[in-house]
Amino acid sequence: MVKPQTSESIPPGTAGVVKELGQTVVPTGEPDIFCMTIIGQIEGHFVLPPHNKTTKYEHIIPQLVAAEQSKTVKGLLIILNTVGGDVEAGLAIAEMIASLSKPTVTVVIGGGHSIGVPIAVASSYSLIAESATMTIHPIRMNGLVIGVPQTFEYMERMQERMVRFVTSHSRISEQQFKDLMFKTGELNRDIGTAVGGYDAVKYGLMDEVGGIGAALSRLNGMIAGDIAQLPEQIVQGGLTQ
Repeated sequence: MVKPQTSESIPPGTAGVVKELGQTVVPTGEPDIFCMTIIGQIEGHFVLPPHNKTTKYEHIIPQLVAAEQSKTVKGLLIILNTVGGDVEAGLAIAEMIASLSKPTVTVVIGGGHSIGVPIAVASSYSLIAESATMTIHPIRMNGLVIGVPQTFEYMERMQERMVRFVTSHSRISEQQFKDLMFKTGELNRDIGTAVGGYDAVKYGLMDEVGGIGAALSRLNGMIAGDIAQLPEQIVQGGLTQ
């Protein structure tokens, strides 16, 4: 792009549209749908290295509170592409999404792994791309462990919290979810399962295979009142093992 000389006039209607490096301006205004992205690794109480792409829970939680209080925001669209991360931070984000009074729709693109699974199912309606995957595995811990029995009991209780949250916000049963979590022959260390888009729907984890268009259509329907925000009753089940 050639920069116009001072004597040259800029064509009408193009002022402010094209900036440096040829980047177009993001549309502005007051949309009634708030879009939130949860990408990379979910950062908890410890700061991750600067080369890691992270989502910080101290940034996400105030945004959710602001969206709940906003008079212009009518619904939330959550885009999820995460490798997982801190369990407590992920559960905190999931609980915040689940407690919102406004319609929420989650779309998993790429991956919604590990602690991303509770976040994915926390919304009013959840979609997953056909090529996306969700990795279900037991809670793991890195570093030095002091007091092994006590630490194991703590991790087991935290794992139960995650299982209860997922099963209460989706159509998968507790036994079925645990079977996927402890399934052998699927992942490294011979434990856990990588679930694809259609399988996630068949198991009852996600509601539908789809993308942004289907998600926005569903969310707009909820906002307009054409589609119920929450089902009357969540039926446990899904695909039998």
